[in-house]
Amino acid sequence: MPPSARRIRPLHVLLAAFPAAILSKLAGAPDPVQFAAACIGVIPLAGLMGKATEELAKYVGRSLGGLLNATFGNATELIIAGFALAAGYHEMVKASLTGSIIGNLLLVLGAAILCGGWTRETQRFNRNAAGLNASMMIIAIGALMVPAIFGRAHGGMPRAALLDLSLLVALILMATYAFALFFSLRTHRALFSSGEERESPQWSRGGAIALLALATVGVAILSEILVSTVEGASRSLGLSQFFIGLIVVPIIGNAAEHSAAVYLAMKDKMDISINIALGSSAQVALFVAPALVLLGAVIGQPMDLVFEGSEIVAVILAVAIANHIISDGETHWFEGAGLLAMYALLAVGFHYVP
Repeated sequence: MPPSARRIRPLHVLLAAFPAAILSKLAGAPDPVQFAAACIGVIPLAGLMGKATEELAKYVGRSLGGLLNATFGNATELIIAGFALAAGYHEMVKASLTGSIIGNLLLVLGAAILCGGWTRETQRFNRNAAGLNASMMIIAIGALMVPAIFGRAHGGMPRAALLDLSLLVALILMATYAFALFFSLRTHRALFSSGEERESPQWSRGGAIALLALATVGVAILSEILVSTVEGASRSLGLSQFFIGLIVVPIIGNAAEHSAAVYLAMKDKMDISINIALGSSAQVALFVAPALVLLGAVIGQPMDLVFEGSEIVAVILAVAIANHIISDGETHWFEGAGLLAMYALLAVGFHYVP
């Protein structure tokens, strides 16, 4: 059995949650049961989507392969958020965007640094590559804050003006995303290279495409169950929909990618691990958020990009702390513990937000 198959074997156990979620839906089980089964079922399917995308990338070359990985990097979260947006949960969708950024910068990066550095005095990485990702992330997040800053200035804007502003910001972010891909995959590809040899495909092209399609359909099915039960689960579990969007959805949507960052850090491949955390945060701001704004306009559920003050403060804190930690090109385990502590503090605080 190839090594890749052994790495994803633990996910096979969680796949049992997929039929369990469907059966609980058909049997009319309580909302918390359906919600929990759907959440657990999404995790292995997201992992299979990521693995299938990696295998396809090996067939199409570095540039197109990088584009595939970049585009599908947050596909699971985008699907879940799309269903939530269609159901009218605008605030939960926006919370999932900020939650994903915070989660990548504090939870994922913190866990990777802690686990990777636990048996080592320090771990070093390419400061230039990490700095480029960090700069892109700052620009992206700054752009996301524009509607909140100007939308609330001088007494606030009318709803229609806010939607127009958000749509224009989304288009600018999409263009920036295209430039970022061209920069990292073409003109300055060497800066983002891990230095590792290109791996040979372990799956057939047709098998990878089929699995990607099946896993995507599975995520869509579970997303519908998750969204349809979120209100009842929220009441039963004593969690606000805001908290579910900010903490729960980002964790389950990116669990497989997060585990990959930790695994690579433990193998002392910190360049790739840090780029996963920082790159995913930037992708949420540059691609996922504007894609949802455009989707909302198409399906008749227009969404603005005006975030709550607590979300803005949390994102600014996460960006500032993460940038400070990676600025010297090396990390140790206590820095990871600090990032995790900050994530826990923010999670506790957001738990009390109604």
